[in-house]
Amino acid sequence: MHDAVALYRLLGDDVRLRLLRLLAAERLNVTELTAILGIAQSGVSRHLGLLKDAGLLREEREAGFVYYRADADRGVTAPKSGATGEQRDRQLALWALLEAQFAEMARTSAAAEDEARLQEVLRLRKENFQAHGTLAGQLVPGRSWAAWARALGLLLPPLKVADIGCGEGYLTIEVARWAKRVIAVDRSAEVLRRARDLARRRRAANIIWKRGEIERLPIPDESVDLALLSQALHHAASPAAALAEAARILAPGGRVLVLDLRTHEEAWVKTRLDDRWPGFDDACLRELLCGAGLEHVQVRVGARKTGDPFTVLIASGTKEAGLPGRSAFDDARAKAGGAGKADGAGGARKAGRASRDRGKDE
Repeated sequence: MHDAVALYRLLGDDVRLRLLRLLAAERLNVTELTAILGIAQSGVSRHLGLLKDAGLLREEREAGFVYYRADADRGVTAPKSGATGEQRDRQLALWALLEAQFAEMARTSAAAEDEARLQEVLRLRKENFQAHGTLAGQLVPGRSWAAWARALGLLLPPLKVADIGCGEGYLTIEVARWAKRVIAVDRSAEVLRRARDLARRRRAANIIWKRGEIERLPIPDESVDLALLSQALHHAASPAAALAEAARILAPGGRVLVLDLRTHEEAWVKTRLDDRWPGFDDACLRELLCGAGLEHVQVRVGARKTGDPFTVLIASGTKEAGLPGRSAFDDARAKAGGAGKADGAGGARKAGRASRDRGKDE
């Protein structure tokens, strides 16, 4: 091992201690550590290199990724094999000190933030099917939620969609793959610039970018079929006003779809991520959608993982049909309902009754 003075100087850095604490608990790669720690990838790589040179980390390569873990043969407090008795004693003493430091750090807000983001990284790993099957992990090529979402999008009619609070446009561009047109709204000019650049690189040409507040959307009445609010509602000054605006821009028969967090106790998101609301409980989210005048409201769990402080809720509601105007949902349902029934006057009358009763049945 390094000279004791140099080693303890190395471990006097808060970021390196946070990084080592994470890697004592979980095997992670540079991209994952960057997301958890919130620092530049170059900084993470530099800290990893120093800790690896000091003999505190080991590398493992798998499926094109390099993973790092605290270097111990049989757990974090175990001495390295082949070491002399004196070296083993020093290693045991060092890891005992580190474990005590990790326990002290666990009571801080920074450690709570690291743990929450670690759980989010592990959740994303699971959703991307990176590991599946055995405890060691089995790579399953080609399986991902992104692919499923794109496939299901192809089953939808050509909708006019509003992505409300679009951020840097990742969901916007995915929606644009199957939508007729997407209107993307965000309050930040800089965020919209990055979103436009990304769309240009992805060759997504059916997107209209607009700057505006989600409580005062720069979109005409009854002009879209689907209004999306993905992780946007907890940033709203008034969630009720944001949902009322989403309902306003919907054509009759159109839908609002909300993905947001269930109520949580992670106070750090307020200052770190500019969240105004600590999520919403199920009943509150239902009341907000009903209060916007939406019908057939549903609230369900979208994603939840043991140990993760964040649960994602999916909620939807439909604007009352039977009013002037039609949505693409109406047209698609009319085609599905009328298939095989248009032969003769009797079939036409049945199709007409189905169209008039659509708002009552759904």
